[in-house]
Amino acid sequence: MSNSISSLQDQEPRLAPPGAGLPPIEIAIGRVLFGLRCRLGNLKSLTEDFQKERQAIAALIESARNLDRGKRVLIKRPIGLEDSSRNWSLWMTLDHLRIVNLGVSGIIVSLGEGIVPPDVASTAAVKPSPDAGEAVVQEYENSCDEVLRAAAGVENLRTSARYAHPWFGPMDAHAWYALAESHLGIHKVQLERIMAALRTS
Repeated sequence: MSNSISSLQDQEPRLAPPGAGLPPIEIAIGRVLFGLRCRLGNLKSLTEDFQKERQAIAALIESARNLDRGKRVLIKRPIGLEDSSRNWSLWMTLDHLRIVNLGVSGIIVSLGEGIVPPDVASTAAVKPSPDAGEAVVQEYENSCDEVLRAAAGVENLRTSARYAHPWFGPMDAHAWYALAESHLGIHKVQLERIMAALRTS
């Protein structure tokens, strides 16, 4: 039995632990680019971009119908993605987006009410279930609706209340909304790479 367990462990890729973050230079560049995104974006433009990324992801998932969407595959790490997240399935990626979207929508609502969430945001706390299945497609779409609903319900997204992101520091509701769109874009690349790996495996 111990030999079997050891064999399975040897087959698992050696990745950084969840929450390990990104390389320092990537974080530094990401902060600059994200800061520009926050300054230049407004509710209309962020909503349009969020919807574009959402539609692109939906098209990718639809085009992957003939692939094993529950199979985990190891991919080259996209910029903005933690090392621990590069051995997921398509379903796991959607489950992660669902979890993050629901968290972001709750944060936006709270900050819009002047309330700072009492917990600490953690990238390690939003990892997906390896058992995620096809039901996650609709759950993910519902979570996208929640993000849009939350943003539309805040009179002024540039709130005085701020909640800290582990990489970008204290952020108002506007920045959290901008993050939701950027986050979809990062994982769209991940989905593309997973699909490419599945097609060649």
